[in-house]
Amino acid sequence: MALTDLDLIQEEERFRSQLASVASDGRRKWIYARKPKGSFTRWRTAVAGILLAFLAVAPFIKIGGDQFLLFDLINRKFVLLGFVIWPEDFYLIVVLFLAGLVSIVVFTSVLGRIWCGWLCPQTVFMEMVFRRIEWLIDGTAGEQLTRHRGPWTASRVARLVLKQSIFFAISFAIANVFLAYVVSSDALQGYVKDGPLAHLELFIALLAFTVVFYLVFARFREQACLVVCPYGRFMSALVDDNTVTVTYDAKRGEPRSKWKRDDTRTERDTGHCIDCHQCVAVCPTGIDIRNGIQLECVACTACIDACDDVMTKVNLPKGLIRYASATAVQTGNKKWLTPRVKAYGALWTVLTLLTIGLFVFRSDLDVRVLRSPGTTWTMTQHGTANFYDVQIINKGSRDLAYTLTAIEPKNATITPLGLPLSVKRGERVQGRFLVEVPSNPEHADDEHEHEHGAHEVHLVLALHSGNEIVKQVKSELLIP
Repeated sequence: MALTDLDLIQEEERFRSQLASVASDGRRKWIYARKPKGSFTRWRTAVAGILLAFLAVAPFIKIGGDQFLLFDLINRKFVLLGFVIWPEDFYLIVVLFLAGLVSIVVFTSVLGRIWCGWLCPQTVFMEMVFRRIEWLIDGTAGEQLTRHRGPWTASRVARLVLKQSIFFAISFAIANVFLAYVVSSDALQGYVKDGPLAHLELFIALLAFTVVFYLVFARFREQACLVVCPYGRFMSALVDDNTVTVTYDAKRGEPRSKWKRDDTRTERDTGHCIDCHQCVAVCPTGIDIRNGIQLECVACTACIDACDDVMTKVNLPKGLIRYASATAVQTGNKKWLTPRVKAYGALWTVLTLLTIGLFVFRSDLDVRVLRSPGTTWTMTQHGTANFYDVQIINKGSRDLAYTLTAIEPKNATITPLGLPLSVKRGERVQGRFLVEVPSNPEHADDEHEHEHGAHEVHLVLALHSGNEIVKQVKSELLIP
């Protein structure tokens, strides 16, 4: 039997082969999620408020003159927590990405999809911003369903125009905020002052991203998590029976039955689940958590709040749906530090320490010296000279005024050729200089014969800042 042979699948098993938001014929089933309330919703609201405030403010925070977070792909400049990362430091990005990836693996193994439910921008914007605006304008889930199935009235049209206009305006704001992370907040403010016509191509791109955000939050919604995001796909490889996640206590809840006014149920005759479907009504992806961990569950905890509210009203203990592992529900064993989690944790610790070490011990100065392409040596009135290209990147927190001298050969002299003698912090300079040695240089011990009769001499350059040598660079000098 194929998984798509839905007619052959028993009703209670259909959730494994069919998305709750997609009908059997492929049509979209719109989710009218009921507004949750409870302690988890309050905590999620607080966390979302902090995250949204951070997202909006971070591009305007400066540390030492650098933006707090910047991902300038065009100029290949990245700033993390005020720490400038140049293309030459790409290894830091790789290690940081690996550390972040392993962090997700560790947290998923221990706490399930806590990222999706609490921290993911898609969930935060959808459930804490757009969905709440929808409830405010369109009313409860029941009112929305009734209105959408009813005729097109003036009230319905007015609500639709108002809601979609607000959605588009927020999407435009989100696109601007993300643009500030890419081109810098200073550049963005400059674009705003100049007006859209002065940067028409950029403005068109901004509108394109606005439309994408708008369609995601106004139409695509939970499908972004179910269809596009790969996280849910490999989640099954990361979680097991010891993973703590949003779980229905089937041992306590089954067999479920409807609640009656004179209900006298006890744990002996029937379970605590009164089959009210409130956990399904508040779910933003439309699933029934009582079927167990599912691909569509983003662990938003709305079902926990809904169930706790019902349990309180019928005077039964809370926690029928709660954060717990399948093992804890079945056996009471709350052990989560399994050998697999220990292995993930060890790898995460190594990568985290490696990342911190690479950032802490990274040199603040990057100097590269290469003999100018296509040149060998030239004869001057003082002896023999070689031309060099130099690139200096100042990754430190202060401007650097410098001088270049030659340590070896000792009688070599350096003449800058249009090379700036200072590098501002977070910037790079490029230029050329000339190294001259007299006709009888003091370098006989370091001399190596080169092909075509040339001789290669070790060249050691020192970059001074004040009386301090801040960098030494080695190269080769060609003489006849």
